[in-house]
Amino acid sequence: MKTITLSAIVPVFNEAATVAEIIRRLKKTHLVKEIIIVDDGSTDKTPSLLKQFQSQKNIIIFTHPQNRGKGMAIRTGVKAASGDYTIIQDADLEYDPEDFPKLLKPIKQGKAQVVYGSRFTGEHRNIFFWHWVANQLLTLTTNILYNTTLSDMETCYKVFPTKLLKNLHLRCRGFEFEPEVTAKVLKRGIRIYEVPVSYAGREYQEGKKISWVDGLIALLTLVRYKFSD
Repeated sequence: MKTITLSAIVPVFNEAATVAEIIRRLKKTHLVKEIIIVDDGSTDKTPSLLKQFQSQKNIIIFTHPQNRGKGMAIRTGVKAASGDYTIIQDADLEYDPEDFPKLLKPIKQGKAQVVYGSRFTGEHRNIFFWHWVANQLLTLTTNILYNTTLSDMETCYKVFPTKLLKNLHLRCRGFEFEPEVTAKVLKRGIRIYEVPVSYAGREYQEGKKISWVDGLIALLTLVRYKFSD
């Protein structure tokens, strides 16, 4: 199997309770060339916690002076990524970097260019019913509009060739990153490979931020990119 280098982009907004742990887990995998952390205007203790990592090898930290949205944080990270492939890693511990070998395997075997980690085909902590409905609706819409058979379009774990990701010219600002990047990949004729990953969804009292409004924006994003260049 071929050897590849991996950049991990970690968008962060008010994740003082978990950010240090996710960095530790990323370093533990030994699969990541660089960890690119983008603090998106955090107002809690996140900025002070990140200071301890500023001088560490292979850790790059960017700071947005104010909150601009997850999509903008990812776009900042994409500009700096230099690995052969790039993966998105949320800072809230819902996804476990121990799944990286599974995500990279089909790429190393030459079976795939883009790999998504599906939360609904692997072991997972049950999520809110209406969140599941929204996820299924968005994934079904993706499959209908773009003639594919994804099981989890909204997953955080997405792995792309870095050169491809830079050339997608992302315009997202918030959580619409997921439908935009998926639509643009599929419109290029690239079939997405899925592998099962573990998932431990958190509750709103634990800091979950996405809402029904983000789901509506995602739906509109899928439709817009289907019928635009």
